[in-house]
Amino acid sequence: MNAVTAVATPSPETTSQHFEIRPLGQLGAEIVGLDLARPLNDADFARVHRAHLDHGLLVFRDQHISPQQQVDFSRRFGPLQIHVLKQFLLAGHPEVFIISNIVENGQPIGLGDAGKFWHSDLSYKEFPSLGSMLYAQELPEEGGDTLFASQQLAYETLPAELARAIQGKRAAHLYTARYADEVFKGIRRPTLTAAQLAEVTAVVHPVVRTHPETGRKGLFVNENFTTHILDVPEDESRQILAELYTHSARPEFIHRHVWQPHDMVFWDNRSLIHLATGCPSHLRRRMHRTTIQGDVPF
Repeated sequence: MNAVTAVATPSPETTSQHFEIRPLGQLGAEIVGLDLARPLNDADFARVHRAHLDHGLLVFRDQHISPQQQVDFSRRFGPLQIHVLKQFLLAGHPEVFIISNIVENGQPIGLGDAGKFWHSDLSYKEFPSLGSMLYAQELPEEGGDTLFASQQLAYETLPAELARAIQGKRAAHLYTARYADEVFKGIRRPTLTAAQLAEVTAVVHPVVRTHPETGRKGLFVNENFTTHILDVPEDESRQILAELYTHSARPEFIHRHVWQPHDMVFWDNRSLIHLATGCPSHLRRRMHRTTIQGDVPF
């Protein structure tokens, strides 16, 4: 199997930390007692890596880390990807993408409507994201939850006729597919330059992908970036995708993450899709995201 192996860079810190892994249900686990400001030794890193594969979503509570520490921890899982919206990268740390509704001096400091449709991060790239880490910097007093849905459970429970319809099919993904659609009131995305558009040309991936580390199959289409299924009539493609989108976000597949101060959340983009629920526009929200490069889906 064409597996991606996490990069466990040796660390001078060899003392193990005592931490608990508490499952949140059939999706997700809470990591309690682990300090990500300290380098993880190989054994602790291996536990975290295994938990990520087993649960898909990890919530690290009460973290107090610098941007560089977030980058360093993220990079242990693989190379990091730089977002096309360069204006929202953290100064001095281009690997950190700012997600925020805050406006300073008349300009947004980050992407204010990230996650407005169900999606897997960077599915529009030749090498989509292995996983994303999102670190809470400033949270609103209400709203701002993030929903995660298991696409492996979705695939395993597909109606037989729908499963047959997508067998062996491939679909196109495009960053700009719904780029300009306004969902969060008052937030409009910046116009992309020619250079930015050249970074996000359409790619094709299988509708059903095999997880490179676990071998488990899951759906790999999403309403944000998938434009059509190849080699089927346009109306049939729309119908199949609509049915897949409805099925993929059934309540029994979903975990709702209610953010707490200093949460760091790490999810697997190869097996999950996620959705930002939004918050009142007058309440400030700021998050820092690092994105780990994965492999070509198969």
